[in-house]
Amino acid sequence: MWNYNFYVYITTNRDKSVLYVGVTNDLTRRLDEHRHNTDAKSSFTGKYHCYYLVYYEHYTHIEHAIEREKQIKKWRREKKDALIASTNPEWRFLNKEINDD
Repeated sequence: MWNYNFYVYITTNRDKSVLYVGVTNDLTRRLDEHRHNTDAKSSFTGKYHCYYLVYYEHYTHIEHAIEREKQIKKWRREKKDALIASTNPEWRFLNKEINDD
């Protein structure tokens, strides 16, 4: 079995009032897609402007990443907030850090 790069990530809007949890094999590309969907009312991230990255985890197996994504999606907001704060206590937007790599 091949090992690859997969990411579970959380994005938010400018006010940090809405969270979106997703999984991807290319975080930079996916963040660009979210940003270009701004105002696309048919997508959650477009409707709520959730394209500011505040958290991500790296996996080498897609099965583990999908399992983790599903787990986090079931959590209450408070638990998601605590997860973000565990590695990003100031809730900085991490998009530029990802795009610089």
